Amino acid sequence: MAMEAKVQGLFHLILNTGSFFELRRCPTFAPYMRSSLFLFFPLVIFIVLDILAFQTFKALDLGKIFGRIYWLVHGLGYAYILLAFFQFDPQANPAELRQGLQGFMIYAIALYVPKLFPISVGILEDVFRSGKFVVGQGWSSRRQFVATLGWGLAAIPFLGILHGVFRGRFKYRVLTNRVVIPGLPKAFHGFRIVQISDIHSGSFSDPDEVRRGVDMVVAQQADAVVFTGDLVNNVAEEMNPWIDLFKQIQAPFGVFSILGNHDYGDYWRWPSAQSKKDNFQALCKQHASLGWDLLRNEHRLIQKDGETLELVGIENWGKPPFPQYGDLNKALAGLPLETPKILLSHDPSHYDVQVVNHPANIALTLSGHTHGMQFGIEIPGWFKWSPVKFKYAKWAGNYPETDQPRTLYVNRGFGYLAFPGRVGIWPEVTVHELHSV
Repeated sequence: MAMEAKVQGLFHLILNTGSFFELRRCPTFAPYMRSSLFLFFPLVIFIVLDILAFQTFKALDLGKIFGRIYWLVHGLGYAYILLAFFQFDPQANPAELRQGLQGFMIYAIALYVPKLFPISVGILEDVFRSGKFVVGQGWSSRRQFVATLGWGLAAIPFLGILHGVFRGRFKYRVLTNRVVIPGLPKAFHGFRIVQISDIHSGSFSDPDEVRRGVDMVVAQQADAVVFTGDLVNNVAEEMNPWIDLFKQIQAPFGVFSILGNHDYGDYWRWPSAQSKKDNFQALCKQHASLGWDLLRNEHRLIQKDGETLELVGIENWGKPPFPQYGDLNKALAGLPLETPKILLSHDPSHYDVQVVNHPANIALTLSGHTHGMQFGIEIPGWFKWSPVKFKYAKWAGNYPETDQPRTLYVNRGFGYLAFPGRVGIWPEVTVHELHSV
C-alpha cells in the first residue's frame, strides 16, 4: 500500500474520533493536516515531553541504571508508534481499528498526562534557579525533594487513568433530576423519563460491562425512555453485536431516539456516496430493530388518561464544524406554541443558539454529546470541573434559566469514545421526574 494512502487513512481515523479532532473541517488547519509531516507531530511532542520530564527524573538521584530504563521504556513506546503507522491499514474492519486506536490512546494519556506535573514543577524550579543566577548566587542544582514532589503528584492522575480504563468506563450511576414544568398536564405529574445518551457501540468490547448499564436502565421501570444520539462511532455494523442486549430497553409509553453527529457516517472513508447512504439507512433501521421510535425533525404525542405530552426530536445541530441537520421549526410544525414541550437535541450548543429564545414553550431540552470529556472532577452538589468547559459552557447536568421556566439537561453519556475509560466523569443513566410545581 502506498505511503500516501497510509497517511491519509491514518489521518482520517485519528482526526475523526471525537469532537476535539474536528479541526480537519477548519480551512485554516486542514491543509497542514494533510501533510505527511504532520503525522510525526505527536511523536515529536512526546519526545520533547520526555526530555523535559527526564530533567526532574535525574534529580531523583536513582542512579544511571534507572535513567537507562527510563529511555528504554520510552524508546519502546516510540517504536510502537512507528510500527503502528507502518502496519496501519485504513481498510481494516472497525473492530481492528478500534483496538489499535484505543491502545494508542491509553499509551498516550496514561504516560503523558501525568508527566505534566513533574514538567511543571521542574519549570517552576528553573525560574527560581534563574532568579538566583541573575542576582549572582550561581546556578544551583535541582533539588531532590522538588523532583520527588513532581513525580509524586504524577502518580495521582496515573492511578486515576488506570482506574478509568479498568473500572471507570463501566462505573454506571443513576442520577435523578426533578423537573418543574408549569402547565404540565395533570396526568403526567410524576411521569418518569429515563435518558441515556452517546452509546458509541463501536467502542465496546466486554458484553458483561455493557449489560451492567443496560440492566440499570431497565431497573428504573420508567414510563418512557429517550436516547439522545450517537448510537455508533462511525458505521452501522458496530451496533450489530449489541442489538439483542439494547432491545431489552423498553417502556410502557415508548422509547424515543434521535441522531447524533457520529450517526451520519461523516467521519468515515466511504468508497462511494451510495455506500454512505446505505450505511445511514441501515443505522436508522437499527433503531426500529431495537423497538425505538427515531425522531428526525418531528414530534410525537404521548397520551395518558386523555391528556397529551408533546415530545420533539431533531437531528444533529451543532456549531461549526459540527453538522447542522436539525430543523427545529419543522419538528414543531403543527404544535401550539403555548403548550409545554420536551425537546431531544444531541448537541447542547443548539440550546443557546435556537432553543432558549424560541417562541414555542420548550420547557425541557435533553442533550448529550460532550461526555464531560470523560475526564474531570465532580463532588455532587459542591464542585464540577472538566476541560470540556472551555468548549461547552453547558457540559454536564442541569442548567435552568433564571428568567423563564426553561431547562437544559446534558447527560454525561453511556459509552466512551477514543480513550477507553472515564476519569471522574462516570457513565450516566438519568431519571427525569416531571412535576408542575
